[in-house]
Amino acid sequence: MIWVEKENFSIKQICDSGQCFRLRKLESSLPASYRHDSLGKGRSAVTETERYGITAFGRFLEIEEGADDIIFHCTAEEFEQIWKGYFDLEEDYGKIIGLIDEKDDYLLKAAAFGSGVRILRQDLWEVIVSFIISQQNNIKRIRKCIDYLCEKYGEKKQTKSGIIYYDFPTPGALADASLEDLYACNLGYRSRYIHKTAASIAEGQIDLNAIGRMGYEEAKTELLKLHGVGVKVAECICLFALHKTEAFPVDTHIHKVLGEQYPGGFEAERYKGYEGILQQYIFYYDLMNG
Repeated sequence: MIWVEKENFSIKQICDSGQCFRLRKLESSLPASYRHDSLGKGRSAVTETERYGITAFGRFLEIEEGADDIIFHCTAEEFEQIWKGYFDLEEDYGKIIGLIDEKDDYLLKAAAFGSGVRILRQDLWEVIVSFIISQQNNIKRIRKCIDYLCEKYGEKKQTKSGIIYYDFPTPGALADASLEDLYACNLGYRSRYIHKTAASIAEGQIDLNAIGRMGYEEAKTELLKLHGVGVKVAECICLFALHKTEAFPVDTHIHKVLGEQYPGGFEAERYKGYEGILQQYIFYYDLMNG
């Protein structure tokens, strides 16, 4: 197990932030009987934690979140190779919050409210499909649609403790699916988008590895070639998969806030390179208080 202090890091807030749809709160909470401090010395404690599960990169991870720290149920090697980068734990989010204009009361409140949100480094293909599904949809329904897809077309796996989970389906698996079967996953009109996009990738018309090496503007241009991917979805993919933190997706929440709080325009230049992180603070604040 790996312990991480909760400074600007909350699994609960990330789970509710709308950037990842396979991070879930698990049903029961368990007492954690052990903690350690920054010097590595153990101390006894019984602290109730909230349990979460994440399926990503072909693995299932259980995470416990307590009052002061977060426990990753994995080896040190797996944490270093996968989850440390996935949760962007090497970035100093406190420094980014410190850049906020002291006169911008709204953004200061939003950042304080959602200070535990971090921008994940997710799988590109999974994010493409997830945000095609997200169009004119809500988080609960998006999760259900993705569950249907994974259970029907993803590889079934099982952890050592007996938890069954499913990989995200490959482009080839979704390209081979019939439109009727995709409609049965409650995807609606998005079924055609996903089918065509999967085919273009499976047939080599679009190279995801190449997109992963591109800069922000070039990657966005390439993503716009995919069926069902418009500007907002392309920005989301750039931010949540490619970690282009200069991306600033504008959905209904952000559009409303920009109109109400920043009628003269959002001062993006002040936060150059971190616009997407501030966008998430705004989105989360409005989502949870809307």
